[in-house]
Amino acid sequence: MLNKNGLKKTAVIVVTIGTLLTLLALPNSFAARLPLPGIKKGVNMELNLKYKALRKEKGSSYKPRTKHLDQNGWAKYTNRLFLETSPYLLQHAHNPVNWYPWGDEAFEAARKKGLPILLSVGYSTCHWCHVMEEESFEDVEIATYINENYIAIKVDREERPDVDAIYMSAVQAITGRGGWPMTVWLTPDRKPFYGGSYFPARDGDWGVSMGFLTILHKIKEYYDQNPEQIQQAGTDITNAIKKNLSPAKGDKPPSQQAFKNSMTFFKNSHDTINGGIVGSPKFPSTMPIRLLFRLYHKTKDKAVLDIAEQTLIKMARGGIYDQVGGGFHRYSTDEQWLVPHFEKMLYDNALLTAAYLKGFQITGNPQFKQIVDETLLYIQRDMTAPNGGFFSATDADSKTPGGENHEGYYFTWTPAELESALGKRDARVVAHYFNATESGNFEGRNILNIKKSAKTAAQELGISQHAFDDIISKSKAELYKQRQSRPAPLKDEKILTAWNGLMISAFAQSGLLLKNQDYIDTAKKAANFIIDNLYKDNELFRSYKDNRASHKAYLDDYAFFIAALLDLFEADPDPFWFMTAIKLDKILFDLYEDKKDGGFFMTANNHENLIAREKPGIDGALPSGNAIAAMNLFRLAVFTGNKNYQKRGAKTLAAFSSAFETNPSIVSEMMIAFDFSLAAPKEIVIVSLENKAEENELFLKEFRNTYIPNRVLIQIEQGDQADKLSKLLPLVKGKTAINNQSTAYICEQGICYLPSFTAKEFLKQIN
Repeated sequence: MLNKNGLKKTAVIVVTIGTLLTLLALPNSFAARLPLPGIKKGVNMELNLKYKALRKEKGSSYKPRTKHLDQNGWAKYTNRLFLETSPYLLQHAHNPVNWYPWGDEAFEAARKKGLPILLSVGYSTCHWCHVMEEESFEDVEIATYINENYIAIKVDREERPDVDAIYMSAVQAITGRGGWPMTVWLTPDRKPFYGGSYFPARDGDWGVSMGFLTILHKIKEYYDQNPEQIQQAGTDITNAIKKNLSPAKGDKPPSQQAFKNSMTFFKNSHDTINGGIVGSPKFPSTMPIRLLFRLYHKTKDKAVLDIAEQTLIKMARGGIYDQVGGGFHRYSTDEQWLVPHFEKMLYDNALLTAAYLKGFQITGNPQFKQIVDETLLYIQRDMTAPNGGFFSATDADSKTPGGENHEGYYFTWTPAELESALGKRDARVVAHYFNATESGNFEGRNILNIKKSAKTAAQELGISQHAFDDIISKSKAELYKQRQSRPAPLKDEKILTAWNGLMISAFAQSGLLLKNQDYIDTAKKAANFIIDNLYKDNELFRSYKDNRASHKAYLDDYAFFIAALLDLFEADPDPFWFMTAIKLDKILFDLYEDKKDGGFFMTANNHENLIAREKPGIDGALPSGNAIAAMNLFRLAVFTGNKNYQKRGAKTLAAFSSAFETNPSIVSEMMIAFDFSLAAPKEIVIVSLENKAEENELFLKEFRNTYIPNRVLIQIEQGDQADKLSKLLPLVKGKTAINNQSTAYICEQGICYLPSFTAKEFLKQIN
């Protein structure tokens, strides 16, 4: 078999000769783009009418994303992806490839025609997806061959993580590695028989001996001549996928030895110079900071705290952090966190906000709070829809003044550009502090980064600390303003429930711990958006775009959003948040939970029938849905006193116990839940008189300054709110504001200390 792969999607358009007469009624520019190369049976009139209506609806502001334009500026080609809402699919809507979205129509077409499937999976901000599109999917010769010999399907991995996980497992089994764009060849019954990732278009491109077009030819030839071998390969790979996507069955709780093994792993793999894991590329998610903080709290091993703290400092000073606009890029291509892959993902920024927030709470380092505030400002300013939901990502590529795509141009600077924006004096200070030179550090330009403290930089420049700080603060604001005049990277404006859940948690936790009502209000608005637009007929949906919710939700969507609602409830004690969390967990129990072996499947039991059903437990760029679901159950058990939640959470951990034994570093998020389950979490109830919640600040100030990894918090006001909460949470029954003053109750497993009336007594009890 071959050892290369490709990724495509095609749409077959069919019409009778008689209906061609109808085309005379269409504008010339519209009729000109209808025939896709290699499609010999004409055009499908029903699709034509849909395309025409949608083009009218989109209006003159819509610009086809293709190099194939007619004299009027409209696309020569349009395929079925034009009817989708996914930004990634729409990027390919005017390729000459006859793309289909994932669905029965494509597979039925493949069965009828006896053709293999070319499956292409990617996402809208993927740099190499753009490269492969430009080189291959926009190439008429390659598109013609695909259209004649394959049914091509295009999938947005962010909207369909189930499809992505299945076929990524196949590619990893075939090649030993994975990545996007992902290119997989399937039989019409959806079984993969070959796959890979990015393929240069032709022989010799990028130094490869066999390009994508040659591979397409050879695979089609092999498919036609060796049907039995193709079917056997598909069956073998499918069996491997099913095995890979389910954990080895566990029937006992994990061992606490996993904590020691995890600490040993992170100590041995820690980059003592740059922070993070040794080597490159460097992904923030590979060093689970929040777990390290818990391990330090558990063991008092200072070395563990140092690893976490150093990693946070190095990332914050590196080019992976946007020193001008705030927020983190996806990963660093080098060991020093200097040169990032410039795309920005909502989930990275949510998870890193939580890590820096905990870092500030534990260490008191003001830089960590600064990163939290700057990152959340970036989200509010650049990544929040008017309706309150959070957008998904921004692209790595941006355009130069000459109109060429250039990775990172939007974020980089020359000394001359700094001087033009800031003036000579301030530009000198900024260039010195952020290491901007004439030669640059990235393709002749500068990725701003910090190698020395502000104190040292001010001393070297011979100016006061106050003057230095003032210049840096004003200059960053001015550079952000100047940068806005550049063509901005593409923004993926779909709103994903799971990723929004992570960011709602980040805002809610930050609002609570930093005493910032604006952050809490941002979280509330986003949560209400999800509930109003993506929670319909007692089920969640995955994605929202163009006023339309689509795709039934996955485990991550439920788990991350339930966690967000619990975090929001702690920051804003409205019973509605808690009641909604309970309702969503009931759906998880009914449709997703493995009642026999424990844990949760990625998809509901009424989901589309795919070739495998994943039970995800391993962390990647995102924490595993099972880890968050387990943590939610343990928190619900403490909030409600209902031991069934505890049992379900424990059964979930047991389902993945083999991973705790063999490689605990891949289940870091689940280890956080495991730590919570072993503890006697603090049950903190703070009661104020009605309409005097501000008096709780006496206790909340100490709460904010104290790192308590295993706890729940309930704030209540006597009156209607307390009555509603007492029906939901037995923990609050009988707890009142004694002697007409705010009163704190600290309990463990239902056994309470004496009520606290002073900050000193409260602090003593929570410690």
